[in-house]
Amino acid sequence: MSALRVPHPTVSLHPLILAPPTTATLYDALSSCTSLSHFKQVHAQILRSNHFNSRSLLLKLLLSSPSLHYALSVFSHLPQPLLPTVSTPFLRHLSRSANPEFTFFVYQRLRKDGVGIDRFSFPPLLKAATRVSALAEGRELHGFLFKLGFDSDPFIQTGLIGMYSACGRIYEARLVFDNMSHRDVVVWNIMIDGYCQSLLFNDALELFDEMKRANFEPDEMILCTVLSACGRAGNLSFGKAIHAYINENNLQIDSHLRSALVTMYASCNCMDTAQELFDQMWTKNLVVSTAMVSGYSRLGRVEDARLIFDQMVEKDLVCWSAMISGYAESDNPQEALRLFKELQILRIKPDHVTMLSVISACAHLGLLDQAKWIHVYVNRNGFGGALPINNALIDMYSKCGSLETARGVFDKMTRRNVISWTTMINAFALHGDANNALEFFYKMKEENIEPNEITFIGVLYACSHAGLVEEGRKIFASMINEHKITTKHEHYGCMVDLFGRANRLREALEVVETMPMAPNVIIWGSLMAACRIHGETELGEFAAKRVLELEPDHDGALVLLSNIHAKERRWEDVGELRKVMRQRGIFKERGCSRIEMDNEVHEFLMADRNHEQVDKIYEKLDEVVSRLKLIGYAPNAGSVLVDLEEEEKREVVLWHSEKLALCYGLISGERDSCIRIVKNLRVCEDCHTFIKMVSKVYGREIIVRDRRRFHHYKDGVCSCKDYW
Repeated sequence: MSALRVPHPTVSLHPLILAPPTTATLYDALSSCTSLSHFKQVHAQILRSNHFNSRSLLLKLLLSSPSLHYALSVFSHLPQPLLPTVSTPFLRHLSRSANPEFTFFVYQRLRKDGVGIDRFSFPPLLKAATRVSALAEGRELHGFLFKLGFDSDPFIQTGLIGMYSACGRIYEARLVFDNMSHRDVVVWNIMIDGYCQSLLFNDALELFDEMKRANFEPDEMILCTVLSACGRAGNLSFGKAIHAYINENNLQIDSHLRSALVTMYASCNCMDTAQELFDQMWTKNLVVSTAMVSGYSRLGRVEDARLIFDQMVEKDLVCWSAMISGYAESDNPQEALRLFKELQILRIKPDHVTMLSVISACAHLGLLDQAKWIHVYVNRNGFGGALPINNALIDMYSKCGSLETARGVFDKMTRRNVISWTTMINAFALHGDANNALEFFYKMKEENIEPNEITFIGVLYACSHAGLVEEGRKIFASMINEHKITTKHEHYGCMVDLFGRANRLREALEVVETMPMAPNVIIWGSLMAACRIHGETELGEFAAKRVLELEPDHDGALVLLSNIHAKERRWEDVGELRKVMRQRGIFKERGCSRIEMDNEVHEFLMADRNHEQVDKIYEKLDEVVSRLKLIGYAPNAGSVLVDLEEEEKREVVLWHSEKLALCYGLISGERDSCIRIVKNLRVCEDCHTFIKMVSKVYGREIIVRDRRRFHHYKDGVCSCKDYW
């Protein structure tokens, strides 16, 4: 153990006590001291008297000093060794102090003097080792007490279990636990809590069962610990059993136990029960309120989460991060950024968890100006060196349409892991750059970075969107045979998509029929989407019906069936399907397009007339349509599947949200600037042609992110090569 330096005690010689002091008067004087200087003056009186060897005075000096350093100074300059009656209380005092590591300084001195160590000295020493996670010191104590024959003392064994658990040596703690001849409820709780601290929640639950079999009645502390383990392990059934045990045994549910129950149910996403218990609490503390916010946010119920969040008087960073994360993954990521700005106003410093959610929110929005601002914030506030942050920045820039900047972040990284490479491969795939996606895939293998199952999804996605059927087939085979990765539904979904986009629908169906697991919604949905693209109504209807067997309220399948009937002009069947959708509360997702101008986000729906510049936008639309018709544009009404006259259909298709956003970009942006649009649905054929022609006629670069990928339009050509 390294020696601790302590200062030499300095004392004032100004007398406080005029009459010859007695032990009792000096003891009372120490008790009445209100400052360190006052204490030093009494110490001086003790030194000048003949009472310095009094054990009671010496113990009072050590335990009552206003300064821990001064107490250690007194101890270090004692002329003779301490007896255990004095040293043990002093060790206990230090182990409970703000600086428990000072306990080891006293221990070193006692060992050096060769006296003052008995069985009662070890519990406070082990407590100090536990508090500062001092494994080396704890092991030395274990060896020494073993030599002294104290290793079977139950109090010392309890201290050893706590020390090893705190130092992350849970199996050594369990070894001591198993060798105990007598266990009380305290040691069971320490061992169970140790498993929880080591994230071995299932072991904690098994030990709790073992405790009950040993006929020990768990107290409130153990029940709270076990409920926490249930929540963190996501073991709802075990948590419900604990709740039932509490009710069956008529145990009083106080605020701590109710908080533990609420947190457990919220962590297991059982929010209805959590809300019921939460409503029964008179005072709702920070921890339980944050658990509710986190639970609702994880389930995407951000309105419920926000209701509790706004009612909280006190909020910490964990709560703010949970609320920001909820919005980041919701349909309203803009609110996540607004909350983040509010966090800055309150001068609450974010951590890495907060920043990852903020970056994710910006990625969902797809707004490049916001992305650049967040990147600047990341670098200015010391987050730029973190590997997870840089991985998230790559994803953010790729989803905001700047593949070049995403590549720049990747190239500047001094350390990369499989997530870094996979994120970059996914970025290339998203932008239809299959060549670079494949190049990076082979390069990461050259650098001995083993691709994982997510990497292969990205590579197969890139092959699918570029029509590289044979390359995709070869990579799929290598995933199984060379890399020994267990295939999942997502991989087979990519293969179905690969064949389906290439209009090799029979091969796509063969994948579905021969895959080793039952096809799920993802698989049938991929086949259904391919049939929609290539107008294969019979197989498309078959796939849609399989989707509805698995998920009766699947809006995409119901809409596809409706569209198939509409193309065949079976309007009665269309009406019947739409009636069913209305009765079930199922609605086709409305097309929505976003465009950012001057740090402000503008949203457009189909035929939207709510924008403040609506007249100018529609005037511009008329002008654009007139100019495009001069070079051969004719609205394609094939995507309008409602019972309207052809002329009406042609008008409807011109009002699609991305066309309105594009026209706003033409009247508002600088003449040479790139127009960036984010669309929530797949771009239809007419809009794709329309935007290509606008890029040529108006000489503008246009980048559109739809539900599946990016389209880079320039000089009348799209990066997807009309293969999307």
